[in-house]
Amino acid sequence: EEEFKWLLQEEVHAVLKQLQDILKEASHRFALPTSGLGAAVRQENFVLSTSGTDQVKGVLTLQGDALCQADVNLKMPRNNQLLHFAFREDKQWKLQQIQDARNHVNQAIYLLMNRDMNYQFKTGSEVLKLMDAVMLQLSRARNRLTTPATLTLPEIASSGLTKMFTPALPPDILVNFYINLNKLCLTVYQLHVLQPSTTKNFKPAGGSILHNPGAMFEFGSQRYEVSHVHKVECVVPWLNDALVFFTVSLQLCQQLKDKISVFSSYWNYRPY
Repeated sequence: EEEFKWLLQEEVHAVLKQLQDILKEASHRFALPTSGLGAAVRQENFVLSTSGTDQVKGVLTLQGDALCQADVNLKMPRNNQLLHFAFREDKQWKLQQIQDARNHVNQAIYLLMNRDMNYQFKTGSEVLKLMDAVMLQLSRARNRLTTPATLTLPEIASSGLTKMFTPALPPDILVNFYINLNKLCLTVYQLHVLQPSTTKNFKPAGGSILHNPGAMFEFGSQRYEVSHVHKVECVVPWLNDALVFFTVSLQLCQQLKDKISVFSSYWNYRPY
């Protein structure tokens, strides 16, 4: 009984403090301030590339959770024509995945800070409940980075991203940016228009993270098929840090849950 009391009063708070420290580090990675309070979030440039092909090359500028510049060169397979397009000066593209992950981390920190050193935990189940709530937020944060949204081709075609470039994207090009684990990815889809005579086998593609050549869709009054897909990516080191912090934090939560559960089962089944 004394040992269990010590666990509730001392060790639980030590773990909560450790979790807070780790998650504050994770939160700082997302904010990326340059220095001091109120400082602007620093801009980082990333070169997009993929092994074995130079069809698509680009440089992206990331500022926290926003792509503030994108400069992309695309070599068209048909005629080797080189297309160049970049974000308009007045445009930024919010990466919702980064924003959501950061919000979940901050929610986990808020839950932990609500139980400061003066708070007395009365029961093991109270600690388990808190750990479950924190783990839920951390799992959601991790899942936002590891599981990009599945989109249909019409959703990609109608997204605000297509209107951000200068010169405007040609009608037979679609682009999509997303985060996958610690990578920032750009997918470029080249399309060809399906003639009315070939649409008898038309089967629109559903939602996917990455569509393959041959995927068909309807947009406006026109039917298209994907002819080529180019995916290029770059590693974002601080996203890697954040994922490590999530894993370590989830392990700490689980270890504390296991300790509490061992004591609780002994408590419930001890002989009288």
